[in-house]
Amino acid sequence: MAAARPIDADNHYYEALDALTRYQDKSMSVRGAQILRDGKRVYVVLGGKINRFIPNPTFDPVIVPGCIDQFFRGQVPEGVDPRSLTKVEPIHPEYLDRDKRIEVMDQQGLAACIMYPTLGVGVEEALKDDPEAATATITAFNRWLDDDWGYNYKNRIISLPLLSLVDVDAALAELDRVLKLGARGVHIRPAPVPAEGGNRSLGDPIHDPVWAAIAEANIPVFFHLGDSGYNLFAGHWGGNPLFQPFVGKANPLDQLIVADRAIHDTMASLIVHGVFQRHPKLRVASIENGSDWVAILLKRLNKKANQMPEYFPDAPLDVIREHVWVAPYYEEDIRALADLIGANRVLFGSDWPHGEGLSSPVDFVHDLKGFSEAEIAQVMRTNTVELLGYEPAH
Repeated sequence: MAAARPIDADNHYYEALDALTRYQDKSMSVRGAQILRDGKRVYVVLGGKINRFIPNPTFDPVIVPGCIDQFFRGQVPEGVDPRSLTKVEPIHPEYLDRDKRIEVMDQQGLAACIMYPTLGVGVEEALKDDPEAATATITAFNRWLDDDWGYNYKNRIISLPLLSLVDVDAALAELDRVLKLGARGVHIRPAPVPAEGGNRSLGDPIHDPVWAAIAEANIPVFFHLGDSGYNLFAGHWGGNPLFQPFVGKANPLDQLIVADRAIHDTMASLIVHGVFQRHPKLRVASIENGSDWVAILLKRLNKKANQMPEYFPDAPLDVIREHVWVAPYYEEDIRALADLIGANRVLFGSDWPHGEGLSSPVDFVHDLKGFSEAEIAQVMRTNTVELLGYEPAH
């Protein structure tokens, strides 16, 4: 009997140009999203400001999948300008169309995939000062997503609706709406929650009604890399205070300062502020945030647990092993991650079709060095099945 095909926990679509505006309430046309055309150039305007998170929202041309693999592996050949690795091409139909995507998934040997935004992960930060506009724009985006991709298309493409906690009542209403439409998970920004006069921790008890509803629905929360507002800290060191990864010359100090701090702090807030104690059925996953942060976080949590045991009724490692799944970068020490949190909590994610991902998603298996056949099967498929709580159609 042939082995079951893998499930990719990190795939992306490229948004249609009207993804933010197709269902936008007219009352939000200025406070929310607008599309601005200036000759051949197209801009996304959020909250009345041109947003440069994605400099070309038409995605045409678009970067070739996996073309900067060598850059992320630190294997740029001597004498080669790293910038020359980036290649672009006309956009492919499978980046925009779900039926074409399934055809390509069959060619790639994938049973199913979990899909994330490309532009959408920059919306909440851009509208953080206007909670009403943020929640309205995210709802409009989710309606577009259901239109074009579906939350569970043919039991093979799992597209995750966005959920903001900035307004708890609005979050509960949106969660209820997308659950009725078949959502199998939600995407929450790995960041503090904007609030009047400052920010709130994700672990603030004010969010408990949302965590409780998610746990009761038995769906996981996915924290995918995006604009978490952390470039503010780079700005304190003379860098760019805005997350504009494709604009201008990269600043290595900015990248070192920001790095994986957002997901580190996100998980810390959930653990230290007791979310998993109050909601023991809650399951979360870190996607496209790497995995080096896990060991660092655990070292720090263990020290605090020794110093302040009243905040840690359960050992931090036990909490992570029970509640947290992690999709590492393929160039990292995946064996070390599995030894730390268990091979049953490691997810295969290719980041396809982004340039920093893999050109062929299932090639991820070649980076599972030192894994047994049983562990490889876990990472490539069964861990995602357990997290999602369902078997795909293939």
